Amino acid sequence: MTRRKRRLVLISTALTALGLALGLVLIALRDNIVFFYGPSELAQRAPHEGQRLRIGGLVKQGSLLHEGDSTVRFAVTDTKQEVEVTYTGVLPDLFREGQGVVAEGTLGGDKIFHADSILAKHDERYMPREVADALKKQGVWREGAEAASNGK
Repeated sequence: MTRRKRRLVLISTALTALGLALGLVLIALRDNIVFFYGPSELAQRAPHEGQRLRIGGLVKQGSLLHEGDSTVRFAVTDTKQEVEVTYTGVLPDLFREGQGVVAEGTLGGDKIFHADSILAKHDERYMPREVADALKKQGVWREGAEAASNGK
């Protein structure tokens, strides 16, 4: 085999190995590529008990209950579905009903999401497209200065 053919075989072998490695990484990470799931996506996906997830949406109006000193229970909704969430700890300052939230934790066998961290979002710009579209269809969506003035 000539030197040129050996080089071509080496390069093609390296590219094949790189492509295979990239494919394996993408397959392994396919469930973690999405930053968070909305309640409707979570209902369709049906994750197994104990799987770590992030869910996002709006804190449902009238769902916030304080249980004890630092435990809260609330519902996260995308106006189609809702997920019951329980959290023990200090809530972010921006957390309130009707506000966007991302919760990270596990889904229990009782279908209650047990969050170990809560992130409050300051406006709807960080909301998943599906949730924003559902809110726009229902006339609940607030944009720009209107949202800032109504939120205070």
